[in-house]
Amino acid sequence: MKKIKDYLQLMKPSLSIMVVFSSVISYLLAPKIVEYDWGRILLLFAGGMLVTGSANAINQVVEKDTDAQMKRTAKRPVASGRMSEAEGWTFAVVTGAAGVFMLGWYFNWLTAGLAAFSLFLYAFIYTPLKKVNSIAVLVGAVPGALPCLIGWAAGDDKLSTGGWILFAFQFFWQFPHFWAIAWVAHRDYSSVGFKLLPADEGPTKFTALQAIVYSLILVPVTMLPFFTGMCSYDDVQGMIALGLIILANLFMIGRCVALYRKMDVPSARRVMFGSYMYLPVVMLAMLLSKVVMD
Repeated sequence: MKKIKDYLQLMKPSLSIMVVFSSVISYLLAPKIVEYDWGRILLLFAGGMLVTGSANAINQVVEKDTDAQMKRTAKRPVASGRMSEAEGWTFAVVTGAAGVFMLGWYFNWLTAGLAAFSLFLYAFIYTPLKKVNSIAVLVGAVPGALPCLIGWAAGDDKLSTGGWILFAFQFFWQFPHFWAIAWVAHRDYSSVGFKLLPADEGPTKFTALQAIVYSLILVPVTMLPFFTGMCSYDDVQGMIALGLIILANLFMIGRCVALYRKMDVPSARRVMFGSYMYLPVVMLAMLLSKVVMD
């Protein structure tokens, strides 16, 4: 049981589920998906979990020394010494390969290729870049948003406008979300040399202002599905969905403005948890208002 628990911890299940959630909803939003095939949904979920778990495992192996120095990560299996680097790498390779193969075999090889690219970018570019420059957050936002394209490609067999809109939504969402996390954990992160905030001085007005800017960018991005015919507000469901998206955006902007005004960790934590609520609300609202093609 302890070994199973270590493998689960290596995969970061809570983070992985959130990532795969975006992929599944994007799949369901694809115009070709008119009925829910729960078998295929579970296959997409499983393949996504394996690929995301692999990326998280590589991250923990590569950052084992760094993790060991931070209180919140010191008990991770590789950092604590409960699991060897070789075992961690073996787990990552097996799960990554299995996940990519599943997505290619049961869906299409475009989906598999996007998943493999996302894994590579996160594990081998973003992860080491965190100690080099804060541009790591920009680079990391790409694999962070690719699950939307992966899900869309699985459902539509190509990369069309709707997939890119969802990619843009999750791409821009990550900035206030991740900067809030970096703000809350700034002491830990800076002690090991991570450069994740846009200002070298750490949590500043500039960082809070950037969070506001990106939360404002999300407003037109979340309206795009309604202007491109992907979603509709012509019926009651659509009007409810549009209302939910508007309220979610106001909520997110409000939390970022509060951070700018108060400049404290509790406000940053509210942005962080608020962003966790914002993402599923907006995506589920889009699904509620999806235009079903005849």
